Amino acid sequence: MKAQLIDGKRISSDIRENLKKEIIDLKTIGKTPGLAVVLAGNDPASCIYVNGKKKACDELGIYSRVLKLDESITQKALINIINELNNDNAIHGILVQLPLPDHIDENEILEKVNPKKDVDGLHVVSIGKLATGQTGFVACTPKGIIKLIKLTGQEIKGKHAVVVGRSNILGKPVAQLLLNEDATVTICHSKTKDLSYYTKTADILVAATGIPELITGNMIKPGSIVIDGGTTKVNGKLKGDVHFESACEVAGFITPVPGGVGPMTITMLMENTIEACKQYG
Repeated sequence: MKAQLIDGKRISSDIRENLKKEIIDLKTIGKTPGLAVVLAGNDPASCIYVNGKKKACDELGIYSRVLKLDESITQKALINIINELNNDNAIHGILVQLPLPDHIDENEILEKVNPKKDVDGLHVVSIGKLATGQTGFVACTPKGIIKLIKLTGQEIKGKHAVVVGRSNILGKPVAQLLLNEDATVTICHSKTKDLSYYTKTADILVAATGIPELITGNMIKPGSIVIDGGTTKVNGKLKGDVHFESACEVAGFITPVPGGVGPMTITMLMENTIEACKQYG
């Protein structure tokens, strides 16, 4: 029996319809959610992502501002821009598009964002709240992944979840979210010996490495939930971390690439921006 497809594109579209209604309600009381995206340099992938975020804002009725900055911008100048956005009442969410130019200290820039406007969930305050079970903004891709898992109808509590990847943006926060949902969590990474030993035991498997088709069907527990958080271009086509065809023969539920986790990321950014407007606007 083939795995059931987790259609992130459809789920994302359904969520956005509800978000539109929330925005209409906010506007009736004089509030319009506002998102600022800071883009330094001309990285082609980053430009595509930023355009996607602006398009989503326009579709939902969120006020958006894209600040396209020269790659040569100094650390001080970038901090000044972040401070201006922190003090701008029309802006409820600030997203600094990564990666930043090599000469910029990424950690310092992210920490200059007001945690109340940290809709990307990457400030140390947001990460600390996540780790200690407090309410705060959660990184968009991990947040979307948890929603996708829950919408399978399968319970997370008590399950063994294996996360392959340990990045600050995806691997670590999704592992923490799964732990907060009472899963037993194992984190694997590039130094893990005999990776398949762990992945075969996973009731929930989240692949977050950026290594195309690292996870094959013979590494998956029959009937498990497989979430593919990887996207890499190979010969002009997007590939996930999971070998989709072989995984479909074993898994119970699976996300495709594209059309799985990807659409949820921007939708969760929109959701976080609306939440920031509600709480602090």
